[in-house]
Amino acid sequence: MNELEKLATAAHRAYTRGLQTGNGGNLSSRSASGKTMLVKSSGGSFIDCDSAGNGFIETDFDGNVLPGASGKPTREVFLHGLMYQLSDSIGGVVHTHSPNAIAWAFSKKPLPQTTLHMQLKMGCDIPVLDIPSATVRPEDADQIRTLFKANPKLPAFILVGHGIVAVGKDVLEAEHTAELIEETAQITLMKAICEKLGVY
Repeated sequence: MNELEKLATAAHRAYTRGLQTGNGGNLSSRSASGKTMLVKSSGGSFIDCDSAGNGFIETDFDGNVLPGASGKPTREVFLHGLMYQLSDSIGGVVHTHSPNAIAWAFSKKPLPQTTLHMQLKMGCDIPVLDIPSATVRPEDADQIRTLFKANPKLPAFILVGHGIVAVGKDVLEAEHTAELIEETAQITLMKAICEKLGVY
């Protein structure tokens, strides 16, 4: 499976599982050269992305569109470039406006490893960052760098009011991580409701 096929598969999985609806969210993949990225175009929906390249555009890690490419990258292009510059082991990034993760993030507390599956796959709580902007900006970069300096293998973080940013060796692994985080957030919220109702 080439990178465009992985991107299209990850985009469709995220859309059909409800991690991202409408035309929000974005995802990317480190290109074969390792020095550029294929990133979702601005304004499109995950469900409209395909393995022929529709819905994606190639840029450098500073967000500059490569010669010969056309279109406009996602407004989160800075975030994607930052993640690839943080670690050579990151090959894919998925950012989704997942409702349960966003609901949990308003607590401003790390998402705990509520389930055994979360403990097995993630091995750490998922930190929450409170960045008061609809996009991650250059002035926010140090907060993200600090997270990955503390845990170079960190699989994701959640933005308050904004959603999940998951990373992986490729975009498919990043999307699977986003799915697990959304599931864990849902279970954690349900558990809190049950405890409040005195179910157990």
